[in-house]
Amino acid sequence: MPSKIDLEFISHRSPVYGLGGMVATSQPLAVAAGLEVLTQGGNAADAAVATAAALNVTEPTSTGLGGDCFALYFQASTGHITALNGSGRAPAGLTIDRLKKEGFAKNIPQFHPYTITIPGACAGWCDLLAQHGRLPINQVLNPAIRLAEEGFPVSPIIAYYWDRSASHLSNVPGGIEMTIDGRAPRAGEIFRNPGLAHTLRRIVEGGKNAFYQGEIADAIACVVQQAGGCLTVDDLAAHTSTWEQPISTTYRHVRVWECPPNGQGLAALVALNLLEGYDIGSMPPRSTQSLHLMIEAMRLAFAETRWYVADPTFNPAPLEWLLSKEYAAQRRKLIHPEHATLDQTHGTPTLSSDTVYLSVVDVEGNACSFINSNYMGFGTGIVPPGWGFTLQNRGMGFSLDPSHPNALAPSKRPYHTIIPGLITVDSNGSSAIPNILYASFGVMGGFMQPQGHMQVVSALVDDHADPQSALDRPRFCINDGSTRGQVLLEDGIPLEVQVELGKMGHQVYSVSGYERSAFGRGQIIRRDANTGVLCGGSDPRADGCTMTL
Repeated sequence: MPSKIDLEFISHRSPVYGLGGMVATSQPLAVAAGLEVLTQGGNAADAAVATAAALNVTEPTSTGLGGDCFALYFQASTGHITALNGSGRAPAGLTIDRLKKEGFAKNIPQFHPYTITIPGACAGWCDLLAQHGRLPINQVLNPAIRLAEEGFPVSPIIAYYWDRSASHLSNVPGGIEMTIDGRAPRAGEIFRNPGLAHTLRRIVEGGKNAFYQGEIADAIACVVQQAGGCLTVDDLAAHTSTWEQPISTTYRHVRVWECPPNGQGLAALVALNLLEGYDIGSMPPRSTQSLHLMIEAMRLAFAETRWYVADPTFNPAPLEWLLSKEYAAQRRKLIHPEHATLDQTHGTPTLSSDTVYLSVVDVEGNACSFINSNYMGFGTGIVPPGWGFTLQNRGMGFSLDPSHPNALAPSKRPYHTIIPGLITVDSNGSSAIPNILYASFGVMGGFMQPQGHMQVVSALVDDHADPQSALDRPRFCINDGSTRGQVLLEDGIPLEVQVELGKMGHQVYSVSGYERSAFGRGQIIRRDANTGVLCGGSDPRADGCTMTL
């Protein structure tokens, strides 16, 4: 069993300052991998992929090549922002009718092979490097290969979550590869993953085609079909990432950027539009009034996105109207200043139709906000034999209601919880560059993610908090992303505030200890446009850190 960790004592971290580039994520060894690539002349894209690959080694409880990724990239020379959608699609043979015939009328069991969508991470890594990177892929992946081959000492929190999944891994195809003789590695114990090193070397040699065609693809399709799924080599060969137009809204004096649907970043932007109508900065942080307004704004935002977020190829959302200030003013009228409303439903616009997060800013001011996930921990836990990575269960994000925009369909992308964020300020004509980087940020953790985005943006902008202080603050979490969900309140929110929120009708529950993971694990790097000074913070709810050159 892993050693007991004292999560009752809340230590203080100082923000990290630097000039030569900065990396922030949930594992120090992955931070070191990103910094290594920066020292070799790599830029933010190179360092982001190096960090993501190292996280696949050191935090397989959350991420890996068997999952998906999204990225926002800020190009300092132009102020241009690009959005990478590295999410996979459902197998071509998977339909709602097929599931109903097999007894899955309302949902798919969370670890069933039918939840395995095409892993998009490998193509996402390669496409980000092709579009924005500077170094050859062997230099980018070398730190992760070294960690996988030589082994690494497992960190305490990861050892805890690994142990929670050990029995499951021992009972699914190939999962035993991710254990030490059927058990999880202990804190400080060295874990080696030669299969993953082999996979990464194949990608170095053959690029993304080495993953989606040939031996690796054959192994993925074979193990999924043997487990009872229907993913094929043709599904894998057909996979592509897509470059999308990022979505954004203004909040006070900044502009907040997210990836568009099928990601749920829309929820953060809708919530910020609603929150902008209140003078949050005049309210004490963690006060009953400020938390009530934030919770209610988030409930309304989820009411919209749980309906409208879907694969835009199948069901495009009316983004222009959903993100308009006019629509926010209309919907804000549904927020009562003194009591909770637990039955919010989505509006009807009329104008148009587990996870790791990392942040990198390089010395030139380029930034990459990057997120990679298996969805639930190790995902299904199923491992293509000999290749060292588990396959995600992202198909859980589909609805099985045929009338829903997010209804499962062949070759369709599901509702995706993972979202990276960026913040810029407008140059207002003082520069030929339209957008100036303010911060690269993210908060991982299922439906917590847009809630975390809203809360840290408000802390940065309304309260002028530094990145570390913004991440240290106790958070709320609407438990399942539904409008009627329980509201979890983290240790540090005063008891009297919890009582007052309960009296207002919020179904509040206090959470502490290991369950603090429900509140996400964030990273923020802020850049001073005048001096180039970087200021970073790393979430105390994880094992990670921020480091600078």
